[in-house]
Amino acid sequence: MNLESLREFDVRDIDIRNSGDWPRAVKIAAGVVLVGIVLAAGFKFLTSKALDELAREQEREQQLRDVFRVKHKQAVNLDVYREQLAEMEQSFDTLRRQLPDTTEVAQLLVEITQAGLGKGLEFELFEPKSEKPAEFYAELPISIQVTGSYHQLAAFASEVAAFPRIVTMHDLTIRPREEGTLVMTGSARTYRYLEQE
Repeated sequence: MNLESLREFDVRDIDIRNSGDWPRAVKIAAGVVLVGIVLAAGFKFLTSKALDELAREQEREQQLRDVFRVKHKQAVNLDVYREQLAEMEQSFDTLRRQLPDTTEVAQLLVEITQAGLGKGLEFELFEPKSEKPAEFYAELPISIQVTGSYHQLAAFASEVAAFPRIVTMHDLTIRPREEGTLVMTGSARTYRYLEQE
C-alpha cells in the first residue's frame, strides 16, 4: 500500500474483525496505541503500590525528622537541663531539711510549747495526733488551745512561723474569755519527710 492508497483510505472502512487487511500505517498506529495502553495500565497497576508505599515512607520520614528536631533541641540544651536539675535538687534538699525527721519531732513539740510559755500563754490543750502519710511526707497535726492576750497570741504565732522547721497553723478561732483575755483554738501542723526506699 502506498501513500496514494492511504489517502484514499477511510477510517470507516476499517473492519476490526479483519485487522490483517488494514493498511500498514494503521496497523503501526494501532500497535503504538495498544502498546501505550498496556504500558499505562501496567504502570498504574504495578507502580501504584510502590507509590503508596513511597507516600507512607515520606510521611514516616517527616515524623522521624520532627522527632529528631525535638531530640536535637533537647540534646543542645542538655547542659542547661542538668544545671536546672541540680538547682532543683539543691532547693528540694534545702526544703527537705526544714522538715523534721523522726528524732526531731519531739524536740519540735517542746519548742512549740516553750514558744507559747515564753510569750506568757497558758496551754489548755496540746495534743499531738497520729501521722497522716502523703506521697513523700507525713503530716503531724497537733491540736492546741491557748489562753492569753491578743499581743501574746500574735507573738506566739509569729515565733512559730519563724521556726527553722516548717510549722503551719490551721483552723484558728479566737474568742474572748475574760476582759483582756482571749482563747485561741486550732491546730499546728508540721511535716516529716518520708525517706524513699
